[in-house]
Amino acid sequence: MNKPVLEQVTPQDGESANLVRENIEQLKAIFPDAFSEGGVNFDTLRQLLGDAGVVDEGEEKYGLNWHGKKKARQIALTPSTGTLLPRPDESVDWETTKNIFIEGDNLEVLKLLQKSYAGKIKMIYIDPPYNTGKEFIYPDKFQDNLDTYLKYTSQVDEEGSKQSSDVEVTGRKHTGWLNMMYPRLSAARNLLKDDGVIMISIDEKESLNLRMICDQIFGEENFIAQFTVVTNYKGRNDKTNVAMAHEYIIAYKKSTFITAGLPLTASQLAEFKLIDNEGKKYKLRDLRKRGGPDTRADRPKMWFPLYLSTKTQKLSDERQSEDDIEITPKRSDGSDGRWRWGKAKVLENLENLEASYVKKSNKWNVSYRIYLSSATSSPIEGDDDLDEDEDDVGSDGSIPKSIWMGGEFSTDAGKRAFKKLIPSAPLEYPKSVELLKRCILYGTNSEDIVLDFFLGSGTLAQALFEVEAEQSKGRRFIGVQLPEKCDDNSAAQKSGFNTIAEIAKQRIRRAAEEIKKTYPDYTGDLGFKAFRLASSNIKIWNPDRADLEETLLSHQEHLIEGRSEQDILYELLLKRGIDLAVPIENKIVLGKDIYSIGYGAVFACLHETISQDDVEGVAYAILEWHAELRPASDTNVFFRDSAFSSDVSKTNMAAILEQNGISHVRSL
Repeated sequence: MNKPVLEQVTPQDGESANLVRENIEQLKAIFPDAFSEGGVNFDTLRQLLGDAGVVDEGEEKYGLNWHGKKKARQIALTPSTGTLLPRPDESVDWETTKNIFIEGDNLEVLKLLQKSYAGKIKMIYIDPPYNTGKEFIYPDKFQDNLDTYLKYTSQVDEEGSKQSSDVEVTGRKHTGWLNMMYPRLSAARNLLKDDGVIMISIDEKESLNLRMICDQIFGEENFIAQFTVVTNYKGRNDKTNVAMAHEYIIAYKKSTFITAGLPLTASQLAEFKLIDNEGKKYKLRDLRKRGGPDTRADRPKMWFPLYLSTKTQKLSDERQSEDDIEITPKRSDGSDGRWRWGKAKVLENLENLEASYVKKSNKWNVSYRIYLSSATSSPIEGDDDLDEDEDDVGSDGSIPKSIWMGGEFSTDAGKRAFKKLIPSAPLEYPKSVELLKRCILYGTNSEDIVLDFFLGSGTLAQALFEVEAEQSKGRRFIGVQLPEKCDDNSAAQKSGFNTIAEIAKQRIRRAAEEIKKTYPDYTGDLGFKAFRLASSNIKIWNPDRADLEETLLSHQEHLIEGRSEQDILYELLLKRGIDLAVPIENKIVLGKDIYSIGYGAVFACLHETISQDDVEGVAYAILEWHAELRPASDTNVFFRDSAFSSDVSKTNMAAILEQNGISHVRSL
């Protein structure tokens, strides 16, 4: 019988999710015949796919291509070897908050979030750098992106690293921007829930290319809308012959997104003046379609008679007695019109239909009731123009128009909101808080997570705080911002802000303080956990062949010197696919901290020494705590490899735990 062993964590365990390997495993599960020891047999795969698998490589095909696209796709699939180091001293309400702020290159961070958040994000909003024809600070090298980031942030030395996100004139125009955006959007898609949505702010220079790469990544069929947002009524004087007054928000769903709608304004609420027998408020809407195409010839199947009973005042699609009144949709000129709904839809809603006689025109009208939702104070309403199989019933609120106008959405409003909180560090183009509040309301509901991986000055975090204070539903955010350096001698730097990330953190803190003043009874989450991207806590084996003896000695300790137990715990949490917001609890046993992560999904004892005499005490303390928590999934237990006094101690620890039902025991 084999003795239980304490398996050692490898450098590969320190990688983020390997999307290529996962894709291969999924394909192998569907088409096992196409795989052999040598890999994929593409001829067999084409045969199994039938006509769909035939690739005519000689034909030109519609699509967007550019130099570097293949490498951009490759970098999106390359795992990250980084980690996120916790920064409690930079955080607010560290122990209780579920909001996350991450300082680092967003592509690396998106990769690191794959295991913990794949399929869990309801809405992504981003305001990426617009393409001004200059170089971006995201210098993806396709093989060493983390190293590039570390050099930029001065965690390792390199002369000539860029100091801002937009500095060098380049002739590549669209290519550089597309190479920056493609892998990030590709990685982001994996994080969305099936009913999730991504909303991207963009101007006219890259709106077409953005639509095309989103068609490729999310699917053309998942395009929702290209909202036009009026951000400057006067227009900007930076465009020849045209003063640009608008930008766009491009929205795509993952697959099944349905908006909860937007809350009603005071004037909209006032329209619900009628009350039914159960005391519910409603308003009436004409069932006859008004405005083109509104004739019988336009939609023949949406013309049919309805019959009003003179006894019951109820409507039916069939005559019940000779006294019934036949009602058909008539236009104002007396010609045949048509209903908004087809017959099947009308039959489903007969109880909500009302008929009324219009004396002036000597004809009958049919209306349907739109109720005010008691849960959300929003009407159940939708599109005006429906085919038979279409549905105009929204879930909770009003459906937004495709053009968003109002002074609250302007660039000036964004500047004022930012300046109110950070008056000493003006930024040129902060987004409007009200604009992002509208996006959050449109794209989320209860307990949803919102992600912004171009967080900038932190507008989305402030917007979410305000939405929750006004309509508390337990939403939370994850924000990612590069520690982009503020310009030398800028007002921001003179005020003590070295990076945009520092400005964002301070804005979030002050936004929370404003919420407390404005809504003194609000008790929701106004904090955030701060993290910083760094290299893994686990040493990568990189032998010096000129001095192998020294290399071996230096790798007796497998963890990076200077990292704390908390640093290591959060890497374990990330690599085991656990939410960064879950609690980490600890108990002290025999003078050593034992940690439980995610309610028992992971246990760890990272003390530097575990003697033979300590083994039983530590092992049974873990087992007792495990029995108390009763985690739903398999439990993993981690120890520091160098902590054990001998191999016998390690073997005994693994044996005790395995004999009592915990088989996943690893050493770091």
